[in-house]
Amino acid sequence: MKKCLLLGNGGREAVLAEQISKGYSLYVIMPYANPSIVEQVEKSNGKYIIGNPFDKELVKKFIEAEKIEACVVSQDNLLQEGLIDLAKELGLKTFGPTSQGAKLEWSKTYALDVVKKLAPEMIIRNEKISTLEELEKAIENYKDDSFVVKPEGLTGGKGVKVGGIHFKGKEEGFNYAKECLEEAGKVIIQDKVEGREFTVMALTDGKNIVVTPITFDYPYRFDEDKGPGTGGMGCLSFANGLLPFLEQEDVDKCSKLIQDTIQYVNKDNLEFTGVIYGGFFKCKQGIKFIEFNARFGDPEAINVLNSLETPFTEVMENIWKQKLSEENCKFKKNYTFTVYVVSSDYAIKKAEPCEFTLNTKDILKKDAKIYFASTKQIENNRYCSVGTSRLFAIHTCGATLEEAKEKAYTAMKNNVDDKLDYRNDIGEIYEH
Repeated sequence: MKKCLLLGNGGREAVLAEQISKGYSLYVIMPYANPSIVEQVEKSNGKYIIGNPFDKELVKKFIEAEKIEACVVSQDNLLQEGLIDLAKELGLKTFGPTSQGAKLEWSKTYALDVVKKLAPEMIIRNEKISTLEELEKAIENYKDDSFVVKPEGLTGGKGVKVGGIHFKGKEEGFNYAKECLEEAGKVIIQDKVEGREFTVMALTDGKNIVVTPITFDYPYRFDEDKGPGTGGMGCLSFANGLLPFLEQEDVDKCSKLIQDTIQYVNKDNLEFTGVIYGGFFKCKQGIKFIEFNARFGDPEAINVLNSLETPFTEVMENIWKQKLSEENCKFKKNYTFTVYVVSSDYAIKKAEPCEFTLNTKDILKKDAKIYFASTKQIENNRYCSVGTSRLFAIHTCGATLEEAKEKAYTAMKNNVDDKLDYRNDIGEIYEH
């Protein structure tokens, strides 16, 4: 059986492991034994080692010793560090952009420059700041906190802060922007706009793109979209591939920008294959661009990969042949639903290590799936958190949103440890 290396260890990698293992022996380097990934490695007669996936010498030795033929990377900082570049140098087929291709995500100023060239009407007024003097002048232009602070680099979905939501008043916004400036040497100050936020994600072979069903993410920690922004507390998608507030023409505009961006990034070399997704606002003034990510979102990957009708390994192979099309990358017409479970401290204060119980057998019996993230198994139904991120996701699908939602929350009832926390309102479509 062909061998594929997956680097990373979160919930996104757990669902990728499930998909890859259906057609390949799965090989993984991860910093701890994620139970979902371990299960898929064992099912596919592959191999995993506990180690640092950023250690290029370790990765190289593993690839060569195990004679691995393909490599999938969908974690932002691993892409920035050039792990796809390394795999390509070793002759592997790869899914994911090179470090240069991933610059669309790790440099927000670069992404804005690209979009300004390709679709200037989609740009929200912004200032790219590189000195304290420029920052002071930019903040002076605002009467109140109606601006957004965007760090230049990667922040795991937690760095962008919006005035009136994540900070109150000009001074607090200025202080956060100053921190970002001191850390990276650059920061972006952008107008705050009114509209509906959404993302458009597409698979690409570097030439063609196929847009996935549009997902609606829940990036705030508590019910009713209250509390701090996080890496995502849940996600859903609709059977028609759209969202209630979107028209097909809205998605088409975003798709055109994504297609043009891929063409622009790959004009000299094939730097970008895999997944690209753009964040957008639907405003009275039209569709506005927020940012690009150069990989699957988390939890969005769980929803999208579970709605794939074509086996993911076939999609990968069509990407390598540069023959990706809507004919060979099809999606089911169903509703998908994901809820992330976290420690009670998550995104509020530094989380202490947390042991918990989880009745996995009963959850699976109730037609739900479990994808572990920052968790390792102690024994049987006893688990322990690793680090400070989300613990695991519960995923369902159904013929209606209500069916998928009811399945998820019913499966969780009495089966998730009381000391853990999750949002009870995934499925509500909020407006900001």
